[in-house]
Amino acid sequence: MTKTPTTPLGGRMSGGQAAVEALRAEGTRHVFGLIGSATMEMFDALYDVDDVTFIGVHDERTGTHMADGYARASGGAGVVLAGQNGPGATNLVTGLAQAKAAYSPVISIAGALSTAHQYRDAFQEVDQQALFAPITKKTWTVPSADRVPEIFREAFRTALAPRRGPVQVNLPRDVLAAQADFADWPAPSSYRPDSLPSAHPDQIKAAAQMLANAERPVILVGGGIKNSRGDAAALALAEALNAPIITSPGHGDAVPFGHPLNAGQMGPRGNAVASRLAKEADVILALGTRLGFNSTFYSYDNINRDASIIQVELEPTAIGRFFPVEIGIWGDAPETARQLTATLDSLQRRAAADGWTDAFKTERTAFLAARDADAVDGDPIQPSGLFKALRAVMPADVAMTFDAGTLCLQGTDAFALPGPRSLFSPLDFGLVGFSFAAGLGVKLAMPDRPVVSMMGDGGFGMTVSELSTAVDHKINTVTIVMNNGCWGAEKAYQRDFFNGRYVGADVSSPPFDKLAELYGAAGFHVDKLADVGGAVEAALASNRPAVVNVAVDPSALYSFRRDSFKHRGG
Repeated sequence: MTKTPTTPLGGRMSGGQAAVEALRAEGTRHVFGLIGSATMEMFDALYDVDDVTFIGVHDERTGTHMADGYARASGGAGVVLAGQNGPGATNLVTGLAQAKAAYSPVISIAGALSTAHQYRDAFQEVDQQALFAPITKKTWTVPSADRVPEIFREAFRTALAPRRGPVQVNLPRDVLAAQADFADWPAPSSYRPDSLPSAHPDQIKAAAQMLANAERPVILVGGGIKNSRGDAAALALAEALNAPIITSPGHGDAVPFGHPLNAGQMGPRGNAVASRLAKEADVILALGTRLGFNSTFYSYDNINRDASIIQVELEPTAIGRFFPVEIGIWGDAPETARQLTATLDSLQRRAAADGWTDAFKTERTAFLAARDADAVDGDPIQPSGLFKALRAVMPADVAMTFDAGTLCLQGTDAFALPGPRSLFSPLDFGLVGFSFAAGLGVKLAMPDRPVVSMMGDGGFGMTVSELSTAVDHKINTVTIVMNNGCWGAEKAYQRDFFNGRYVGADVSSPPFDKLAELYGAAGFHVDKLADVGGAVEAALASNRPAVVNVAVDPSALYSFRRDSFKHRGG
């Protein structure tokens, strides 16, 4: 139940109080951030409310990742507050760039220099308006206290409107301190549309006919299905067509793993079965996906050049942007899937596609069996053996977060995820240091689900201080550190393309299990594959934040982006 504000809405209050009331009006329950003198009026106002929990962090960047994870998991907005202007604000940049690449609705707030001190080289002065403009959907600097509710309202609307993304609100010190009368508080106005664009019936008929006549149809689903939880609509369409579904990288949870038509992630970072389907399909229904970098590397090496593409996107500028399309549909992906399914019911489906799908199912079954059979079960621990051991103990309703880096990229298609909002990764930004912090935000958004974060030792070392945040707020996630003592992707490139001339490739770290215990978390060390399952089960059962430090073979390196070094003749 919402507590009655200390200062009633519509009364006289400071800009800081108004900012907190604006967050409450939008239903905010958690604010991630780092205290600072520039926004003391906001923190003082937070003291008086019991329906917003402040999660104090050790770095504004990791606070932004927490807000990002919270936003993606909850389906609403995540809020981060940098209490200090200047360095406090600049620390937000990496996290906001990450959120923009993931279309994650993060509301970022930062203190700003007093208006009278601007352009005077004042203490901690930086042009925050210019700084954030390229990495947000929109950035505001609030001009006066009476405008605070209006701009917060607009910030939530902008962040949550398609395509979603982060926004920045800069609050000058004098604006937060000033008093104003709020006679007419604006109604909360988060973006809640009654309807989204839907396809024209003629487009639906033409697309359905093309799919029905295809001999090798494939449905490629992405964020437009995952983020809207539109898996039921996508699967109903796949079943009506008897066509396989493949997912874009980072969206392997768009449909449940166990569905017999789900081939998993495609593309350069996907599995061999799904990738072959994309390369051989004669009709590709791109359902809520841009056909962007992670899926295609913008190359016909990863999708069939001769395929007819039907692309369905909520963002009209994405349609046909990277590959020419036969039919482009500006529409909501789940609704378009439902329209296509209804139309297909009245069409005669050709049996030719059944052979294609039967062959895929056989291949998929063999692939999954071989993945386990070929996993290296010995020591030192190899990635394939580690993933096999983890698959055996992952809870059925697990939510997983991943970093970038080759070990994590291999892991995004290695687990039986239950469906949408189960896989959270850096996506196109390729960020190391994301997973642990994002997992804390995911856990607060979905407290009843187990959350497991996969990281390398380098990325965890960047963010390990947030263990105290997890302990202080009892955010009980399990972080599995795949510790190979190096920056694995870069070391692989130096090995494969630069004759093993290693510079800066190795990482020195403390024993993360012991460090976790010093923070008050549970710590486990594993250097034998046989002990992985027991350690992870104990971590999940510990009822504390937990870290499992797994010693992975440092020579188990893989060059993912071999295309980047074609110029070297590799």
